[in-house]
Amino acid sequence: MGERMDEKEKRHGGISWQDDVEAARGRGPGPILSHTRSLSIHSVRSNSGVNPSAALPIQYRTVSIDIDDYKRKGDVAKKAKAATDLADLEWHTLPAADVLSRLNTSQTAGLSVDQVKRRTNEYGRNTPSPPETQLAWRVLGYFFKGFGSVLLVGSILVFIAWKPLGQPPAPANLALAIVLLAVFFIQAAFNMWQDWSSSRVMASIKNMIPDECLVIREGGQLIKIGAADVVPGDITVIKAGDKVPADVRFLVVSSDARFDRSILTGESVPLAAAVDCTDKNYLETKNMGLQGTHCSSGTCTGIVVATGNHTVFGRIAKLTNEPKKGLTTLEREVLNFVYVIVSIMATMIVVVIIVWAAWLRKTYPDWINVPTLIVDCVSVAVAFIPEGLPIALTASLTICANMMRKNKVLCKSLKTVETLGAVSVICSDKTGTLTENKMVVTDCALGGQTQMSADAARDVLVAERNTAGGLAGNAVDQLRAVAGLCNAGEFDAATKHLPVALQRVHGDATDQAILRFAESLGSVAELKRCWSTKFNLAFNSKNKFMIRVLSMAHPDGLGVALPDTTAAIFEPGDLHVFPLLTIKGAPEILLDRCTNFTGSSGVAMTLNAAARNKIEQIKNEWSAQGRRVLLLAHKVISKTSVKSAPSSGAFEKEMLEQARAGLTIVGLVAIVDPPREEIPSVVRTLRGAGIRFFMVTGDFALTAQAIARECGIITNPTHAIATVASLVRDPEDKTVDSDRSPSEDPPQTTRSMVLTGPDLLTLNDAQWDQLVANYTEVVFSRTTPEQKLGIVRELQARGHVVGMTGDGVNDAPALRAADIGIAVGGGSDIAIEAADMVLLESFSAVVEAVRYGRMVFDNLKKTIAYLLPAGSFSEFWPVLTNVVFGVPQILSSFLMIIICCFTDCMAATALAYESPEADVLSRPPRRPGVDRLVDWKLIVQSYGFVGIIETVCSFAMSYWYLERQGIPFSVIWFSFGDLPDSIDPDFYAQKLNEASSIYFVTLVVMQWFNLLAVRTRRLSIFQHPPVFNRATRNYYLLPAVLFALVMAFFWLYIPALQPTLGTTQVPVEHWFLPMAFGLGILLLDEARKFAVRKWPKGVVARIAW
Repeated sequence: MGERMDEKEKRHGGISWQDDVEAARGRGPGPILSHTRSLSIHSVRSNSGVNPSAALPIQYRTVSIDIDDYKRKGDVAKKAKAATDLADLEWHTLPAADVLSRLNTSQTAGLSVDQVKRRTNEYGRNTPSPPETQLAWRVLGYFFKGFGSVLLVGSILVFIAWKPLGQPPAPANLALAIVLLAVFFIQAAFNMWQDWSSSRVMASIKNMIPDECLVIREGGQLIKIGAADVVPGDITVIKAGDKVPADVRFLVVSSDARFDRSILTGESVPLAAAVDCTDKNYLETKNMGLQGTHCSSGTCTGIVVATGNHTVFGRIAKLTNEPKKGLTTLEREVLNFVYVIVSIMATMIVVVIIVWAAWLRKTYPDWINVPTLIVDCVSVAVAFIPEGLPIALTASLTICANMMRKNKVLCKSLKTVETLGAVSVICSDKTGTLTENKMVVTDCALGGQTQMSADAARDVLVAERNTAGGLAGNAVDQLRAVAGLCNAGEFDAATKHLPVALQRVHGDATDQAILRFAESLGSVAELKRCWSTKFNLAFNSKNKFMIRVLSMAHPDGLGVALPDTTAAIFEPGDLHVFPLLTIKGAPEILLDRCTNFTGSSGVAMTLNAAARNKIEQIKNEWSAQGRRVLLLAHKVISKTSVKSAPSSGAFEKEMLEQARAGLTIVGLVAIVDPPREEIPSVVRTLRGAGIRFFMVTGDFALTAQAIARECGIITNPTHAIATVASLVRDPEDKTVDSDRSPSEDPPQTTRSMVLTGPDLLTLNDAQWDQLVANYTEVVFSRTTPEQKLGIVRELQARGHVVGMTGDGVNDAPALRAADIGIAVGGGSDIAIEAADMVLLESFSAVVEAVRYGRMVFDNLKKTIAYLLPAGSFSEFWPVLTNVVFGVPQILSSFLMIIICCFTDCMAATALAYESPEADVLSRPPRRPGVDRLVDWKLIVQSYGFVGIIETVCSFAMSYWYLERQGIPFSVIWFSFGDLPDSIDPDFYAQKLNEASSIYFVTLVVMQWFNLLAVRTRRLSIFQHPPVFNRATRNYYLLPAVLFALVMAFFWLYIPALQPTLGTTQVPVEHWFLPMAFGLGILLLDEARKFAVRKWPKGVVARIAW
């Protein structure tokens, strides 16, 4: 290979995300929870930088999971490119000599000056590339997305119609052009405010890369260089405290070499370094040092195999900063609405131009000239564009996010709010989410045979001590020893004076429960005085056990942990080396490794079939009662059987091998973690809202099933609960309802299923189809973080919008991949960073979150239903009648803009404050792509019902006024500007301005009543009153109406503006008559809603918006 790096590595200079666009869609990093006495969350609108120690592990874990899947399945086409790139690397599997040969370097001499120059030119400097900001495109998007381009083009055309085409220039055209331009810039400002996709992590990432490092170059000299100057093939020396400058393959490691990978993994336990490959996964093997991690102890010599963007750190950082891809469901709905409106607008403009060119220009050349045609076309555009919608949309999302925050729900992005309304499946973790996370040991089984309560165990121990004196070497003592010593929990010294149940324990909930159990049997501090830890392997979700190897520090410990017959075989020197391996974990994992069990007297006995069956029976019995069961065991290790020192890298592998067989069971413990009181009602409410609620847990299947039954997640009797055997593998025989879309409502028949992690590995696509389509109550037990991510992806692939809850570091990939990641306030920083939404207090807040998520979509529909009749339909007809029927344009283009951007805008925003309707959680979830923001039903309501009434009434008021002023409708009908000599042109123009102002006032007043009508879609105003009812009141409606009134007076009644804008005062009767018409709209809509409620399957209900 010579000078060249691995060609495949070089080709994949960047990472792209194909399989999981939504998982890496560039959500703006959210606020971080501070683990202090009081929970504090930074403002959701804070612009401060994000701590990448929380952001990077999410992508690291996701890519690591994909690599494992790729290695296992070999399915290149379906996996993320980031995973396949790293999975194809082989630096960690090659012998050290081959690595040196490929990179053309020497372990003792290093690279020459010429080699360094060439490689710097080839690979660049060892720094991460900043993310592509695409600032120009973003700025253009602020101005031109949505209706921006239409507004700008319209403004330019009206400017041209004013000058030079205007002969003479019309001041009203200038005013219209200026207002259009102002609206254009106002919308751009709001689009800028709404943009949350910019990356804020890269600046902090650069600070994690070391400034300097030691390398061997120029014939064996050890020199210090800048980390940015490192190149592939460099031999680097890493000492305790140093950061790793690039991805390094270790060549020589000291026995105590440990590396802290917490910046990438989120876990602070240092990993031992190794020379040989320990894992086929490039991210998990211990013979690789990854850039950005640091050496916590020991020294290493290694060869640099990747720099800059080619390192794991560079790839993950780039993936973390990847700009947003795709559109959210809300953005797609708004874009669809824009397409519809623009299409109608363009069609109408073409009609106007054709009518003018083919008829008016020839038959009535003096009626519409080119400047007037331009203004007419712009008027059509203005009529159809609801200019207040973008402002109302952003305000609606912001208002709803603030309302959710008051309910202790924090949304980290405005776009998250609306997606909640479409969630069709919630996958919930168990511990700490559905349960109180207050675990207590309730029962134990000595040697896995003799059952007793925790209190009874204490009584037995006291009785034994009173009988034998001192520390009796019995089974309870041995159980106490393993429970207290094989434990990562620690008592807080400040609470040592309190009773055991009230003492604070640092550690996870399981360790806390077992440590309190051990303390209730005797002093754990005394145990730790007698035994010192030589090696510790923390519990993880893959192994499902914890190991701690101990040596005796004081002879008193011998009688506590081992029976006298066993201790007697050791020589005095052995007792201070490695006498005892302790282990606790899942019974189904450890039971097959056991060959003995501890009898009631403390003597080890052979684990025969009968004893094994007894243990299985106890485990299943406890699990069926919803208890978590752990097996505690030990193994005595002789000095001669240990080949490595505890500080060496090989010691861990040796201890894992020792733990594979020959274990002696000292007992089982049953741990209770009661469900939260509110969970059953939460599950019932979400089910009533058409949302499936699945449990995803690492617990044993029977335990998970029992807890699920207590929580109401499973309602069928035990005999009716299906297993994986019910899922048919043959696609031709599967029982899936092929006529139902995956995103539609779940089947009416309640069917339950419990699956385990191993079951998930066997499922094919056909079985997943059956599971998702036919089962409404599902429990996934004994799942790993990898399987949680897989569950989310499988559900999404079948059309579901998935919400995922979690609180641990390992949950981060699934939280990020879900459409809505939900973290609980007490969770880890990594989980909170990955989530879109944080429940600050109780899980029951998720009901409010769903309620407000659906309310957002409802309120947006209401906003559009309010804006379209006056701000679109009623404005278009004056233009059309002007062109086709030859009557004057009865509503000026300027007043059209005033309606859209001033009088209607505040009222549209006030609708965002509407409370959820009472039936919002009795409807099924919205189906993206099916249940549109703007559909034909809403068009019928806005145009065919309210729009027609407002248009007819406004025309009638204007023409009635002209009739009373001596200008009969018959005179102007098809007149095309040809008026009788009896009508003075100046008088005519003045009265047309007054009629235009009347049309404007009629629309404004009638919209007040339309505002009251659109507040609800099905409920009566008396069921959802705007005042006097705390749950439904909206105090912003009156200010919105008053604002519209003030705007109307401002534009109509200021004398200085009237000549320029063509506005006038309006006779007082034309303020009160529209109120009667508006009341008619309100009453007719009440009748429509009554019909919908009375006959839910009737014609009116079927066309109800």
